[in-house]
Amino acid sequence: MKLIAGDIGGTKTILALYTPQSGPERPLYEGIYPSGSYSSLRAIIKEFSTRHHITGVDHAVFGVAGPVVGKRAQITNLPWEIDAGYLQTELNIDRVRLINDLQAVAYSIPLLRGEDLLTLNAGRPIPTGPRAVIAAGTGLGEAYLTWDGDRYLAHASEGGHTEFGPADAIELELLKYLMDRFEHVSYERICSGSGIPNIYSFLKDQGRHEEPAWLAESLVREPDATAVIVNAALDRDTTCEICQETVRVFLSILGAETGNLALKILASGGVYVGGGIPPRLVSIIGQSPFMEAYRRKGRLAGVISAFPVHVILNPKAGLIGAAHFGLDIMDTLP
Repeated sequence: MKLIAGDIGGTKTILALYTPQSGPERPLYEGIYPSGSYSSLRAIIKEFSTRHHITGVDHAVFGVAGPVVGKRAQITNLPWEIDAGYLQTELNIDRVRLINDLQAVAYSIPLLRGEDLLTLNAGRPIPTGPRAVIAAGTGLGEAYLTWDGDRYLAHASEGGHTEFGPADAIELELLKYLMDRFEHVSYERICSGSGIPNIYSFLKDQGRHEEPAWLAESLVREPDATAVIVNAALDRDTTCEICQETVRVFLSILGAETGNLALKILASGGVYVGGGIPPRLVSIIGQSPFMEAYRRKGRLAGVISAFPVHVILNPKAGLIGAAHFGLDIMDTLP
């Protein structure tokens, strides 16, 4: 029995081949591909299979960055529409399943070890309590897990696309600024790879901070504005106030939305913060407003403070979760 599992993101796609004997953490082959350089997921799978001479695949599970409706998914930050039935026929695979990418990350949570996590709040976890997952990467994803009496089941959501709610005067001005530019201002417009440049532009255009000439040149020269801003904010040799403030606002709003999700599902089993951006900020997140904003829930601040909060450091959590889900399916099929 062979399984292809994948973590399909707006920036990169990771594919790997598994067997029940190898388990979800030890793929036989693995490949990383820039998603935007391909016309479809099918093209990436074909290249991956050809490169590693893979044949006779029985099952495939793909965690995709977008809503999954039935057997179809539209990638939020790519012009891809993925059809499980089409892939099944075209690639001659017995079964193809699509799950939301954050649902895939959620399925990895029970497998993560201490070295895979940075604990921001130890809390007082309830072993079978609900668990919340939020991830800031190309977009902002959210999911959660519930205990069914035997195991945790992961559930998808599109909570990152809910309306942004400002918590102070600066955030209120940010909302007004973005409302002039977007029809719908969601948390993803701010707490994501595409959102960080929005915060930066707000701070610059409102005259709150000056833009250094060297930074302006870098932003014109480099294709990834978010990487430029984050790297400048973390640079200990060169102080960049506008970049530092951008990251501070980002972490404050991300902390608030993490707390919102934790309250909505009463995440007594733990809160897990993933995606590509938070692990880059582990050196400053403990001194940032993240946890203060997370706890700022009025009369329920005491409740939310009891929930453990962790940053997911393992960059392949989504792939591990998709593989875990896929191998579990294979184990239950006749």
